[in-house]
Amino acid sequence: MDWMLVIALIILFLDLFIPCSLYLLKNPLILHKKKKLDFYSRHISHRGGAGEKIENTMEAFTHAEEVGTQMLELDCHLTQDGYVMVSHDKNLKRQTGLDVAISSLKRKDLPLYKDHLEVTFNVGHYSTGKDRKMALLEDVFKKFPKMPINIEVKENKDELIEKVASLVKKYKRESITVWATDDSVIMAKCKKQCPSMPYSFTMGRIFFLLVLFYTGLLPFMPLEESLLQFYLPSVINRKYIPEESILKNRFVVSLIEKLTMRKSLFDHLVKRGMQVQLFVCNEESDMDAAFSVGATGVMSDYPALLSEYLKNHPLPPSTM
Repeated sequence: MDWMLVIALIILFLDLFIPCSLYLLKNPLILHKKKKLDFYSRHISHRGGAGEKIENTMEAFTHAEEVGTQMLELDCHLTQDGYVMVSHDKNLKRQTGLDVAISSLKRKDLPLYKDHLEVTFNVGHYSTGKDRKMALLEDVFKKFPKMPINIEVKENKDELIEKVASLVKKYKRESITVWATDDSVIMAKCKKQCPSMPYSFTMGRIFFLLVLFYTGLLPFMPLEESLLQFYLPSVINRKYIPEESILKNRFVVSLIEKLTMRKSLFDHLVKRGMQVQLFVCNEESDMDAAFSVGATGVMSDYPALLSEYLKNHPLPPSTM
């Protein structure tokens, strides 16, 4: 084939593709059916509100509900005797001072949380409270039957995933409980166990989403996820000091921010019925930054602070 013809065809294709892609980016419902979730959460309490009460305790979850949270975020692990416990860490040293894995202990032998526990996303600040007991996931479901809950599964353990799914079904909360994990292999197992639950993007899928966005293919592609949950990059190395050495590099974090915090991307997802939740926003300036870039919800360790912020920044009637 003549090279001039090939080039002409490529130019013609781009002349058609680019405006079509840009139009569909702003008008995605031409190709896609809008997702409908049974909840809309602007206010998400990270680990139950780890800055105001000790993280992931029943006291923290209760406090978050009382001050107006619309979703609880938590993590789960399995004890040696098969109980699903709410805990962020697999190893309990940071939380309790005891250097041991949850999976090696029976429920009755689980230690108490420290009486003053540093807030992971607010370095140098500590929370306290009367309740220092690790919560049982089933107790959380019993106490908060109508509260949307985001469950992050951090371990690739079939028994853990099966038991979480079984509890979700037992308490008939499939439509208001969200699967979350960074790992695509774990997510595949979660979806298999309870496919009716909404789920968020894994890290691999977020990378794929960005590739689709920057190549212009996103408007044409179906997406099964219902939520995008991602760091607000500006908190990294300021409020949150990551363990990964690459994230300690200021240039890398700046690049991540420029590539990911794209209002046109978030607006497109929202128009398709997805929710965009940015974390962990522990200052009003971070909440401002998250909502200004198109987030539908903010995850915070300070539920009372977030409630006050939302009271002073209500949604316009057209978006309620």
